[in-house]
Amino acid sequence: MHPSTWLKTDDIGLYCEPGGFYIDPMSPVSTALVTHGHADHARAGHHSVYTSAETLAIMRTRYGEDMSTHQHSVEMETPLHFNEVTVTFYPAGHILGSSQILIEYAGYRVVVSGDYKRRHDPTCPPFKVIACDVFITEATFGLPVFKHPPIEDEIDKLLQSLRVFPNSCHLVGAYALGKCQRVIIALRNAGYHQPIFLHGAQLKLCELYKSFGIDLGELIPVSEIADKAALSGNIVIAPPSALADRWSRSLPNVRTVMTSGWMQIRARAKQRSAELPLIISDHCDWPELLQTINEVNPKEVWVTHGREDALMYQAEKMGYKARALSLVGYDEDTQGES
Repeated sequence: MHPSTWLKTDDIGLYCEPGGFYIDPMSPVSTALVTHGHADHARAGHHSVYTSAETLAIMRTRYGEDMSTHQHSVEMETPLHFNEVTVTFYPAGHILGSSQILIEYAGYRVVVSGDYKRRHDPTCPPFKVIACDVFITEATFGLPVFKHPPIEDEIDKLLQSLRVFPNSCHLVGAYALGKCQRVIIALRNAGYHQPIFLHGAQLKLCELYKSFGIDLGELIPVSEIADKAALSGNIVIAPPSALADRWSRSLPNVRTVMTSGWMQIRARAKQRSAELPLIISDHCDWPELLQTINEVNPKEVWVTHGREDALMYQAEKMGYKARALSLVGYDEDTQGES
């Protein structure tokens, strides 16, 4: 029974028929297995949710304590059974609590990668290579043009800008979950120990990261600063949407900074009005996608939400069978808050 006969996609997501569960469904279902807490993978309203303790905490923070009827905390590398299907969660290295999901049924091993990266990230365990027959991989940055520089190099650009523009408030656009905390830790590791100021939308998830023992240093809500002129020469982190909205107009002499893997594309940087685009991503770049396929060494590669055609073509050149697995609910603006 080939996996294509029992793993199906529909207008809700990826469904395992013999197990009776969806993975990262877009609409409320009876049983949902969730890879991580980003909104394009984790939705509220399911009857039962199975995911890591960290992802459960993220979902409760975003959607409320009653985000699902039953909430099951899954231990990494501990098998679960759904009818005749065995499921095991493994680290994905994407953000806090992110997981890959291994599905074993009818003699086949299928790994659903969720979103993942291969770079070091102090906020989560590293991606684990799992041998399988079918590897279902994301391809957010699945084009040869995407080669992400080390995060240390990009953070150095921000710190250099602070030196060159000492009277500017550096307004950094970073998604609230994962990117914000990773940028903060990279700044701390680079020796920046001054207070970092946060837009209100960043606060709850930073507090959540702290509750899991991740030290982010001194963080101050912008709302607590009566005289915004005091933010000159400081770093403020806000959602990307705040870079050009009314909220940012109260900040002094703003220099806009945007952190995303898409900043490698000049048109994207211009679209975000980024004076200082920083290429910082929580996804694999093109060489890392190919590295991962080689290391996993599956019989087949199924490619989803991203540059499917290019990665399929390359996987076939590498000797693997490849197919597109088009899933609903994934577009470039929400892909893992990239």
